[in-house]
Amino acid sequence: MAALRLTDVSFVYPDGIRALEKVSLAIGEGERIALVGPNGAGKSTLLRLMAALAIPTEGAVEIVGERLTKRNAERLRRHIGFLFQDPDDQIFMPTVWDDVAFGPINMQLSEEEVKGRVAEAIHLAGIDGYEQRVPHHLSFGEKKRVAIAGVLAMRAPILLLDEPTANLDPQGRKDLIEVLRSLPGTVLIATHDLAVALELTSRVLVLKRTILYDGDFDTLLEEPSVLGQANLELPPLCKLMVEWRNRTGKKFAIPRTVEEALDLLDES
Repeated sequence: MAALRLTDVSFVYPDGIRALEKVSLAIGEGERIALVGPNGAGKSTLLRLMAALAIPTEGAVEIVGERLTKRNAERLRRHIGFLFQDPDDQIFMPTVWDDVAFGPINMQLSEEEVKGRVAEAIHLAGIDGYEQRVPHHLSFGEKKRVAIAGVLAMRAPILLLDEPTANLDPQGRKDLIEVLRSLPGTVLIATHDLAVALELTSRVLVLKRTILYDGDFDTLLEEPSVLGQANLELPPLCKLMVEWRNRTGKKFAIPRTVEEALDLLDES
């Protein structure tokens, strides 16, 4: 059974703007997938549909095998952990501990269970020692970690992350990538940054109102027409190696990491 399945999904906003057009895809349990595309491609809209925060105008969304409707949306949301692009949309309690505990408390869990979940989530998010700090006094990157901890404390089997590394400085981005790398369950990361997608996932969906590509990264890196259509830019390392391949006439798969590139150069 697929964790998420969309069949011919379209979404039209009240002002008539069509954000999504005939999107069909299936995400298996335990998969780690990147959803990439330019600004305005419909990534956030698609995530909201997958998170049962909106109902498609046309087509069907299935969450753990059950078709999403207005009647069951609230119940199906329990299967989803959703990370908003802006952590200030997600953080609202007076302390970090209170914020992370909010979801489990509202699940009416025992006090012991709440404490255990909060401690585990705070540790996984890399914010041990932050329990009594005021969230809105934290840096943007720290707020992102608090928001992630709040999502993890719910222990939802499906995690949807909207631009988790956006607007972070280089160190904050590096630190958060390490946190994201350790996340359990089914994970879908929406991003416009192919470098992040390359580091964290094995399958990529290219979206521009509809699915332009669904497959592995190695094949996508050899599809300049798809990249161009979606206004996506290769990471600097990949771009360098493509140029070197073009200049030398050598035949090789585009390396995705510095280590792979160095091995290739050592062999040449």
